[in-house]
Amino acid sequence: MHFNFVFSKQLNFFFLVHRPLWKMGKQLVKYFVVDAFTDSAFKGNPAAVCLLEEDKDDKWLQSVAAEFNISQTSYLSRITHSDTISSNPRFRLRWFTPIAEVPLCGHATLAAAHIIFSNGLVNSDIIEFETLSGILTAKKVSEISKDNVQTTQNGEANEGFLIELNFPTVSTAEFNSVDLELIYKALNCASIIDIRRTTTADDLLVVLPSAKAVIEVQPQLDDIRKCPGRGIIVTGVAPPESEFDFYSRFFCPKLGINEDPVCGSAHCVLALYWGKKLGKCDLMAYQASSRSGILDIHLDEPNQRVLLHGKSVTVMQGSILV
Repeated sequence: MHFNFVFSKQLNFFFLVHRPLWKMGKQLVKYFVVDAFTDSAFKGNPAAVCLLEEDKDDKWLQSVAAEFNISQTSYLSRITHSDTISSNPRFRLRWFTPIAEVPLCGHATLAAAHIIFSNGLVNSDIIEFETLSGILTAKKVSEISKDNVQTTQNGEANEGFLIELNFPTVSTAEFNSVDLELIYKALNCASIIDIRRTTTADDLLVVLPSAKAVIEVQPQLDDIRKCPGRGIIVTGVAPPESEFDFYSRFFCPKLGINEDPVCGSAHCVLALYWGKKLGKCDLMAYQASSRSGILDIHLDEPNQRVLLHGKSVTVMQGSILV
């Protein structure tokens, strides 16, 4: 009896201390962690998606991104009044690495669209995002076969779907530098076919002799930090027997991302480069990180757009106390 009495007092104290947070004036920011560009959990590229009901200052946004400490944390807020004539639902979208805000992120945009569509936040198959890179659209394009029916936490059937992202192409320019030896050292590789520099994010595009060479790259992160530009995209043509057109990897330690598992924005560069090289507008890409990822790409060169198709899986959800 004494034990039960003491336990009961402890339990009452617990609920007193941890009473509903809304009674204490606390706000909750709901978040999800989504694996993007994959149909399997713990593959592809993880991104946190935070749903904001009111604006937060940049310091708070950066602190939360550092707390998640994954390649990207995205922040979504619904735009209810807009001066545009578009009838599509529109959201404000921002992306943060653990140490900085970035102007464009593909996988975190895919993750954000996945959360909007899979949670029924809109009654539309097309949504628009206001971003630092202009207006981006995401489209729910197709249902997946019945073999890939997922089950929600409530036990309800939830068929998987593809999302199409409409992004701008990114061109490259010749790279003229005396730092070639540093780049060889940074990638620990013996042969490089070409080096170019992107015209927007200021990344280096390094073309290697083969997909095998891409896989075997052993990045020297301290040396990559010393290289010109923001980060290094390495790529090589895929073997003929594979289902892919090219392989890639992306290293960006200057932004706190040693290796980005699957980088959508890098494929805005890669799609244009390989589309011209291979004479194709429809491409299959494989990002050869340890988590790996697959991107189905359509290059719309006349309109300077890249359509990236991918799937996502929600692996976590919860609330941030603010």
